[in-house]
Amino acid sequence: MSATAPHAGPSPIRRPLAAAALLTALVSLVFGLLLAGAGPASAHAALTGSDPADGAVVDTAPKEVTLSFSEAIAVGDDSIRVLDPSGKRADTDSEPKDLSEGSTVRYGVALHSGLPDGTYTVAWQAISADSHPISGAFTFSIGAPSDTTVALPSQEAGGGPVGVVYDIARYAAYGGFVLLVGGSAFVLACWRGGATALPMQRLVVRGWLTLTAATLVMLLLRNPYTGSGKFADAFDLAGLQAVLDTKPGAALVSRLLLLGAAALFIAVLFGTYARREDEREKKDLTFGLAVGGGVVATGIAATWAMSEHASTGIQANIAMPVDVLHLLAVAAWLGGLASLLVALYRTPDIGSAAVRRFSAVAFGSVVVLAATGIYQSWRQVGSWSALTGTRYGQLLILKVALIAVLLAVAWFSRRWTGRLTDSAAASEEASEEEPASDSESVSADPERAAQLARQRAALTATKKKRIRDADPQRSGLRRSVLAEAAVAVVLLAVTTMLTSTEPGRTEEEAAGGTPSASAPAAGGPVNLKMPFDTGGQNGKGTVRIDIEPGRTGSNDLHVWIDGSNGKPMDVPELKLALTLESKDIGPLPVVPDRLAEGHWSASAVQIPMAGDWKIDVTVRTSDIDQVTIDKNAKIG
Repeated sequence: MSATAPHAGPSPIRRPLAAAALLTALVSLVFGLLLAGAGPASAHAALTGSDPADGAVVDTAPKEVTLSFSEAIAVGDDSIRVLDPSGKRADTDSEPKDLSEGSTVRYGVALHSGLPDGTYTVAWQAISADSHPISGAFTFSIGAPSDTTVALPSQEAGGGPVGVVYDIARYAAYGGFVLLVGGSAFVLACWRGGATALPMQRLVVRGWLTLTAATLVMLLLRNPYTGSGKFADAFDLAGLQAVLDTKPGAALVSRLLLLGAAALFIAVLFGTYARREDEREKKDLTFGLAVGGGVVATGIAATWAMSEHASTGIQANIAMPVDVLHLLAVAAWLGGLASLLVALYRTPDIGSAAVRRFSAVAFGSVVVLAATGIYQSWRQVGSWSALTGTRYGQLLILKVALIAVLLAVAWFSRRWTGRLTDSAAASEEASEEEPASDSESVSADPERAAQLARQRAALTATKKKRIRDADPQRSGLRRSVLAEAAVAVVLLAVTTMLTSTEPGRTEEEAAGGTPSASAPAAGGPVNLKMPFDTGGQNGKGTVRIDIEPGRTGSNDLHVWIDGSNGKPMDVPELKLALTLESKDIGPLPVVPDRLAEGHWSASAVQIPMAGDWKIDVTVRTSDIDQVTIDKNAKIG
């Protein structure tokens, strides 16, 4: 009988390693290309105008330079610099003055008197309300243009080596969140036996470690990322304290605290839960872990929603919970997909029932993603021209195309899932029964018995794996799931890029395109000035309040406090309350967030009906000095 040479392809043992190497290489390639080509992150706020305008030639020297922005920003001492042709400061070197009125966000700096003719350079840098640094420069001329020696840094805000590391940490944070939440959900909802599988434990723990490390890096680099761009400033305690007073800093700290609770969840899931054998007790523990884990996962997802695109712009009170649902659905789908891939390649015990349960979870996740994605697309894009003519819209089109490809591959996976059976498992168990012929000879040698036991266990595991690998249905499912995971890696990278790209709606508005959908249909912006005196030292000042669009429904509220010297003034505590006395509504409390020195804001402030509203403001300037002032305003 002639012998047939075996196929020279990879052995079953090498296939998982080859698949893992392929996926790792793909991840590295995709993220490398994205980071290399993305450049500094764009942001929600954009410069919409200036006075003097870019390139303008004015006859006489202006007293000040003003800049207008599309959204609220946070500024510091050197946020706006005006440099003369020789590179010297032409402004008075003071913190920019907030000149905002109504829905217009404007800041200005005073110039020295008697400035000579020539070309002047205006360099600005700020932080938008959705946490991203923005910067730019332009020139204007007095009398006539001239040569200038000003050499501004080519690196934009958020760029350079610090920006690259910060962006890597952002990508890693999303990846860690997907593995942590999706892997845990896969174990609880699809394959409870996976709690005892070492590869599954490693996957979830690595997701937790990745998310924790990335969050710490982002917290430390937040100050240089939005400021100097120098790694050394990561350990500047004053800068770190300033970061903690901002929304992004508070979100990162909250995420670290929630990750502490997540560590306890993981310990119970892979400890007590994995060892529990009583089915009734395990069922009760499953419910408890699902509730507790769901709360922690929702909280972690909310740390992104409260500090990025969802927290600013129109309908923020709806957008933030929708964003949380979107992130959880992404994690359940893509994290579950990664878990299924690990289970199929690294564990011999997962059965067809677990695969079918994940198929149902994935379908539900896709439904949630479709619903929340449509709303987010409308909110962030707003028009067909923005969909095709802005970077955000083009990335969104790419994301939709990738989802379509992923669903197509998932359809093939469902076909393989329908053919999957557990017949191979039965044959494995039958093959495991071997006579213990050496029992008498080794009974007197415990060391020899232990060695034989380890050999039998290794042999059994190898047999089970060989039988599993020989199952054509399971092999087909592995290939299709690997293809799904490859597309999912690219999809997750594109999704992360979207979170750092200026939405198409605001990009068009900044360029003078489509009017904002949030323009009030009735009423108008409310602007109030309220002097106060707490009676203590440095207790006098003025509160300025802007409420826009100044109508029923969701409003954005900004508060500025100026000291008696006219400069921004920080206070330990600021609270507001709105009361419509004619309808016995209120007081409705409002606790704004601090954006910068002397500047607070609150988004999604709900005005239930039109009327003459009383606005109470409580200002505390020391431990014992406090005053409440009020003023009425017609809203709606």
